[in-house]
Amino acid sequence: MASYWILVAMVLVFSTADAGGATAEKGVTYDGRSLIIDGQRKLLFSGSIHYPRSTPEMWPDLIKKTKEGGIDVIQTYVFWNLHEPKLGQYDFSGRNDLVKFIKEIRSQGLYVCLRIGPFIEAEWNYGGLPFWLRDVPGMVYRTDNESFKFHMQRFTSKIVDLMKSEGLYASQGGPIILSQIENEYGNVEGSFREKGASYAYVKWAAQMAVGLQTGVPWIMCKQPDAPDPVINTCNGMRCGETFPGPNSPNKPKMWTEDWTSFYQAYGAKPYIRSAEDIAFHAALFVAKNGSYINYYMYHGGTNFGRTSSSYFITGYYDQAPLDEYGLLRQPKYGHLKELHAAIKSSANPLLHGKPTVLSLGLMQQAYIFEDENSGCVAFLVNNDETKAIQIQFRNNTYSLLRKSIGILEDCKTLVYETAKVNVAKNVRVTTPVKMFNVPDKWEMFRESMPTFSDTTLKTNALLEHTNLTKDRSDYLWYTSRFESSSPCTNPSLYIESLGHVVHVFINNAQAGSGHGSRNITVVKLQVPVSLINGQNNISILSGMVGLPDSGAYMEKKSYGLTKVQISCDGANAIDLSGSQWGYLVGLLGGKGRLHQRKNLKSVKWSTNDAAPIKNHPLAWYKTMFDEPKGDGPVGLNMGSMGKGEVWVNGESIGRYWVSFLTPSGHPSQSIYHIPREFLKPFGNMLVVFEEEGGDPLGISLDTISVIGSNQAQSQLS
Repeated sequence: MASYWILVAMVLVFSTADAGGATAEKGVTYDGRSLIIDGQRKLLFSGSIHYPRSTPEMWPDLIKKTKEGGIDVIQTYVFWNLHEPKLGQYDFSGRNDLVKFIKEIRSQGLYVCLRIGPFIEAEWNYGGLPFWLRDVPGMVYRTDNESFKFHMQRFTSKIVDLMKSEGLYASQGGPIILSQIENEYGNVEGSFREKGASYAYVKWAAQMAVGLQTGVPWIMCKQPDAPDPVINTCNGMRCGETFPGPNSPNKPKMWTEDWTSFYQAYGAKPYIRSAEDIAFHAALFVAKNGSYINYYMYHGGTNFGRTSSSYFITGYYDQAPLDEYGLLRQPKYGHLKELHAAIKSSANPLLHGKPTVLSLGLMQQAYIFEDENSGCVAFLVNNDETKAIQIQFRNNTYSLLRKSIGILEDCKTLVYETAKVNVAKNVRVTTPVKMFNVPDKWEMFRESMPTFSDTTLKTNALLEHTNLTKDRSDYLWYTSRFESSSPCTNPSLYIESLGHVVHVFINNAQAGSGHGSRNITVVKLQVPVSLINGQNNISILSGMVGLPDSGAYMEKKSYGLTKVQISCDGANAIDLSGSQWGYLVGLLGGKGRLHQRKNLKSVKWSTNDAAPIKNHPLAWYKTMFDEPKGDGPVGLNMGSMGKGEVWVNGESIGRYWVSFLTPSGHPSQSIYHIPREFLKPFGNMLVVFEEEGGDPLGISLDTISVIGSNQAQSQLS
């Protein structure tokens, strides 16, 4: 077995065809310094772009801007639940066209790191796992479980075979230089350590992946015990400080996720990471022998449809160097572009020189790479966060700002400083170009409240939400009946739910709503209700805002109602949890697919003449509009609405939840991206499902643009 692993690690396959673009005709290997492509060590900067979070029409421009930013590699996950939504039924069309995405990268001369997973996390619904996997008998995710391993290997092999069939691995002359198996397994590994199940799984995953013979190295991120020849890599914001390095001196030091910002959940404070901080830690990682840095994300994009995981907003990593719309975010884009140029100008000594470290003070160091043939480069580090400092190095004096790294080309000339930003900030501007404020232009369809008698599935228990919905809908109706035969003063209904949202209706009238958050996993709601003598209909809508993307034993997690009680004057609680309950999956409009033109006549739509159209819960709205002039990005301002989902010409642009405010009192996201590719010049159909009750007359169509610098002024000039 040992000789097998050594053989695989030293794969050197010659190309049989010229695939064009960034190719590695002699395959990819590695040593303790870096990846080796076409027989040469490489210092690589990479940027994450996820193909389904943008559109095929956007890909060329995104990749072009990424390359112009000094990036060498595009890194992407592979999204299992998109590609195999049903067992054995595959989808590689449209935004799911992985092959087209990789070929576009190749055509622009960049490499690819393909993170197959197939568990990916990524703030993506269910971490990329298809929900049908949960119903496989005996299934336990991500451990030494035969059912899981069978399907994981089957899908991984499917992707590898697809890449091979298109000649996309570097060993075939293609652009794929790295593949990843699993994802941040170290975060949950401790939960599976009983009887050695976790390491048995890690070892199996590594052997399975390498055995697929891609001819390129495999990596495992946040996996210190990654078996040879798989390379263990770092994820985080400060891997130059936190990463102890690869688990073998023969493996290169790699950073697969340098977070350029952070994901945002509804109601949470947004995290803004400065260009200076990103540059400092990237430079420090290189100074400490790192040779591969991937920015996660370089372009985040949009969680279209229902693809975001629990409580995450629709826009993804909007603070990345390329924002959600693909516009440059300055100074982050330009400052990092200059960093890449400064480091690459000294690639030879970095990859071939002898590294040494000198102490220049209590909080100052010099990292030097030097030899006679390749030259010299030095990184002067000032870790002092409180003050600038003068540093003496090789008979020269250098001034460094606080918390900064200066890069000395030829160990003499200061060509870049991480805390010195020469790129002007730009500002993103939204300009309303159409207001949807004419009542007569809107039509509305209101959901009816199902009662117990409307249901066919009935039990004497509260059933788990996703066991019934199978994640085909966010919504599940729980219905019951309550006989009020004696006086009850100040009646109230108490609910506990492991779902994300609950809406309570008594006798077709809304009684109240409640929701959790990323930090509040149990929704507890007590609302006053009005009861009539005799039979009362209880209809409770349970809603999800995505499934979790991580954690151990995801297949065992439960959602939905767990307790329902009625009390009078706050006492004498009557527990209805064990009463008869009836269930309906989804909403009428969802099941009728009212977001598609062909289904509009299946229900009766009302106009403003019949009733005011605003402030109705569980209401569907539709109207028409023309495409704005120009070719710049377009967004829909949903600031007047509450919570729901939006479709344009049948394409979902995602969930919205503008009523869930951040601690500063602002919506987590108000503007929702409409890719130009979703639009026609005239007669575009907008469909909105509003869950809470909002005002569609306040919706506007906006164009998105940037004012200010769009180009970096180089410190190297």
